[in-house]
Parts: sequence; structure tokens; C-alpha cells
Amino acid sequence: MAVIAGIPSEFLVQAGALLELYRTPQLDFSWISTYHLLDIFHGTLFFSHQNSEIPGFKHFLRTVTPSKYPEDLFLTKYWLYTFSCSLAGTVCGEIHECPPNASLESVTEHKIDTTVMKSTNDLYNAVHLVAHALHDMVLIGEETSSQMAAEHPALLPWQLHPFIKNAHLESSAGEHVSLNENRNCVSRYDIMNFLNFPAGLRLPMKVGEFIPQGLRGQSLMIQEELIEWAFGFTETPHSVCSKSCGPGFMKITQDWKPICCFDCISCPEGEIANQTDSDTCMECPQNEYPNMERNRCLPKMVSFLAHDDPLGMALACTALGFSVITAVVLWVFVKHRDSPIVKANNRALSYVLLLSLLLCFLCSLLFIGRPNTVTCILRQITFGVVFTVAVSAVLAKTITVILAFKALTPGRTMRWLLLSGAPNAVVPICSLIQLIICGVWLGTSPPFVDTDTHSEPRHIIIVCNKGSVPAFYCVLGFLGFLALGTFFLAYQARNLPDTFNEAKFLTFSMLVFCSVWVTFLPVYHSSQGKVMVAVEIFSILASSVGLLGCIFAPKCYVIVLYPERNIKRVKE
Repeated sequence: MAVIAGIPSEFLVQAGALLELYRTPQLDFSWISTYHLLDIFHGTLFFSHQNSEIPGFKHFLRTVTPSKYPEDLFLTKYWLYTFSCSLAGTVCGEIHECPPNASLESVTEHKIDTTVMKSTNDLYNAVHLVAHALHDMVLIGEETSSQMAAEHPALLPWQLHPFIKNAHLESSAGEHVSLNENRNCVSRYDIMNFLNFPAGLRLPMKVGEFIPQGLRGQSLMIQEELIEWAFGFTETPHSVCSKSCGPGFMKITQDWKPICCFDCISCPEGEIANQTDSDTCMECPQNEYPNMERNRCLPKMVSFLAHDDPLGMALACTALGFSVITAVVLWVFVKHRDSPIVKANNRALSYVLLLSLLLCFLCSLLFIGRPNTVTCILRQITFGVVFTVAVSAVLAKTITVILAFKALTPGRTMRWLLLSGAPNAVVPICSLIQLIICGVWLGTSPPFVDTDTHSEPRHIIIVCNKGSVPAFYCVLGFLGFLALGTFFLAYQARNLPDTFNEAKFLTFSMLVFCSVWVTFLPVYHSSQGKVMVAVEIFSILASSVGLLGCIFAPKCYVIVLYPERNIKRVKE
């Protein structure tokens, strides 16, 4: 039994028969003038298998004759073209018969150059691959071969699919043959440039190489200076009718025109294109932003309301300045604690209010600097509790003024409430309610450090996320409820006798306080990034200054500059 490359000949016959099922009619070029045909393909590029020289194939071509294969019509036509003769009885007419010793060995080299016919290597490998698959299939199904023969007298192509997919072999040409996941033959290719010379001389020249599956994926190498293009071309032919789109632009096809015609438009804001002729633009990662040319992404700078920032420095200096002023006012009130004006306006509540205002100014410093988990929690909780103490102290002072006026009328209830210090209980009660709200806030969804990558295109802003937004607005809502209640009571007591004229100052201070925080809400929601933090700090400082100035500035004015008025009021 004849064996080719270790495969029995009957398997090669069956493989050839199966491949015949996929054959399509081929064009017959045997009667066309070679010179004119090859002149058309001058300068073209084509792929050719590397190391595709089939051992013994050239010798076979030099020794083959139509008499050995009388059923091969193509060989008969080729013989007629090459020697201008035919075998006896094949062609009628004036064409003479070929001599018995006619052979392709005497034909010029270029007419049988196998590099022109390297596509035969595909058929060569395909036959061997199918033959190996047939061999494996028969070996595996040897026990049920009789049943298979009864059910399927002829092998069907689909039965070979799993065997061909896993087949691996080394052809007699030394080439490893296998199929990839796309059922394509894994190979390396030479890129050849077809050259045609007068008198039918033709020469394929290697100008590059293509590796479909290399270590780094597909790779294509071409030496453009070696390429000889078709007649009439003085430079590399262009495959498009539009100029290439550079980096930073993407292609948009033109309506009613071929796909090779397109317009170049700049990438949208926030996206880049780092390649030539990009079909789409891609977004930069969240921690990067596109450059002006929109062809690459640059890292964003980390930003927050820092102490060395001009805005942060101005707010910090303002907070420290008013803290010092508040401390001085507190010292004045402590020094003149026995003066009539201090006693008349509830000395204990004045101390509580001044201390809470001092803490209000200082708590604004927690909003400046790089946020962390501790400062994010402290800034909101401290702000809510301290301002609650301050507003509730103003509320207690307002109630004290009203009770003092009511105590002048007959009746013991109002006088007892005033002498027992009941208004002072408003401060701990309101503070306790606010502490409960803050405790629920911390227990459910406390504030945490977050990053804002959208407010400023070139910066990553580190901010404090408030966690539970409803809890934050509950804190503000409770403060607003206290402020409005205090303003309403103070407004009702504004026309009391001059001896109790603090009610007018309380009314005006709460009017400033409420105005600041009503303005704060829309401005706060319309700002972004570190400006939002600055707005909150400004609201804290402005409302605290309103309370300090409206309530204590007139008293300090009298105590320091006009002490005789203080004494006169005591005599009265």
C-alpha cells in the first residue's frame, strides 16, 4: 500500500473526494495571451505562504506529460499553450502532434516557476489535513465501523469537523499545519509584489511579511520603497477620497458617497482620539482629562479648599479675627458682670451665647483643609449642635424679656417662671433634640470623604459627602424652626418699654440670621466643588457676626464708652 507522509493512500483519495465537494468552477486562462493578462496585474501585491515549496513538486512538473494523465484536461490545454502541439486525437485542425519526448524540462524557467503557483500549497496542506482527520475518525470509530458503514455508506463533511478542528500535523515541506478558532490555517505569509517585464518575463519580489498570530498579536511589515506600483502611478495609491483624520478627530461618513469618503470632526468635550482615522472617540478615565488637542489624556490635579488657597486663607483669617473679637466681648462681660446692663439681660445666657458664638467661628475652620473622615463628621455635627445652642440661647433671652414684662402685671405664675429660671431650660432641651438628630444621622449614614470629578474638568476635588441628605436637612430644618420661632417672639416683644429694649436687638439679629440662611440654600445648590464649601463657611460666619453685632455691640458700646449711662439706669 502506497503511503504519503505517513498516511495511507485510501485516506488521501477520500480526502480529495471530500474536497471536491467544495470546489467551485475556475476561470480558464489557458487561451488568453499571457503578456496582456500579466500586464494587468503588474504592480499588484499578493500573499504567499512562507516555506511553501513542496518537495518534489518542481521535479513533477518537469517530468509530467499528458500521456500519463490523459483525463486531465487542464494539462492538455497547458501542453498546447506551451509547445503549440497536442496529443494525437485531442485537437482537430492544423496543430501538429507533440513529439513523444516533449517535456517541461526544456521550457524556460519563468514558465514553470512554482512561486507563481504557491496557492497549490493550500490544497496540498488541506488534503493532508483532511486525510489526518479521516485517519483519526476511523481509529476512534473502529469498533462501530460496521454500523457507521451501514447507516452512512459515504462519509459526510460535517462528520469531520471536530477532527479537523483538533488536527495538528507537519507536512512533508516541514510546515506545521493547524486551524485556529476561526477555522483559518495558522501560517506566516510573505507579501509579494508582482512585476511584469516585456516578452512575458515576470518576477514576484518579496516586499514584506504578515504574521497573523505572533507573540504580540498580528504584525505587518512592509518595505514601501521596494514596491513597484502599476503603470501610471508615481506614488503610493490612496484607498480613500478624503484626507486622513489626525489624532483628536474622528471620521464621519458623507451621505450618498462611498465609505472611503468622510469628514473629520473634532472629538466632543471630554473625549480623545489618539490614532489616525479613528471611527470613534473614547472618554478619558475619571482621574484624567483631555488636552487641548484632544489626542491624549492628562492626569487631573487634586484640589480642595486649602489653607494656602487665597479663598481659604481669607475665610480662615476672618474666622480667627471674629473669634478674637468674641473672646474680647466675653472678657468685657465677665469683667463687668456686676454692672446693671449685664444683669438686666440675663448674665448666664449671655455667657452661653458668647461661648457658642466663639465655637461657631472656630468650627468654620473645620471646613478648610484636606478633608478626612474625622473632619467630615466633626464639621457637620459641630456646626449643627453649636448653632442650636446659640439660637436656643437667643430664644431663651427672648422668653426672659417677655416674662419680665408679664411679671409686672398681677399674678404669681409669670413671676415664678421668671425667678425659677425656667427660660434657661430651653437651651439644654433644644440642644438635646439636636443631639438626637445628629446621633441618628451618625448611626444610619454618617458623612464620609468623597471625590468630585465633574465640577472642574482638570481637577479632582476632595469633598465631604454628607451621607444621609435627609438627616442633613433635618439638622438645618430644626435650626430654621428655632430661628423662625425666636424671630416671631422677638418681633412680638419689640414694643416693650425702653427698660427692656433688648427685644429690638434680638428681633434684628434673628432677621439677619434668617436672611443669611434663606439666601444660603439656593446659592449652596447652585455652586459646585470647593466653592460650595466656601458658601457654607461664609453663611456660618455671616450669621454668627449678625448675632454678635446686633445683640452685643450696643451693650459693649455703653459699657466701654458711656459707663455713666449704665450707672444712670441703675439709679432709675
